[in-house]
Amino acid sequence: MPIYEYVCDDCKKPFEKLVMKSSEKITCPKCGSRHNTLQFSIVASPVKSGTMSDGSASSGSAGGGCACTPSTCGCH
Repeated sequence: MPIYEYVCDDCKKPFEKLVMKSSEKITCPKCGSRHNTLQFSIVASPVKSGTMSDGSASSGSAGGGCACTPSTCGCH
């Protein structure tokens, strides 16, 4: 039962949905539209403190990853 990320094609609201069945109709929680686009998820992995392969220093943040959402990206 994966959680998918969608963006409503009508109101442009990003949202997540736990999908129980592949045949389940996905509706926007804001406007109720069934016109949605499945988004690619960004998977974050923890980074160890130290030196990166390119010789630069890493921050080694405890949570790792970035602050990305379907509508914004904190990586860039």
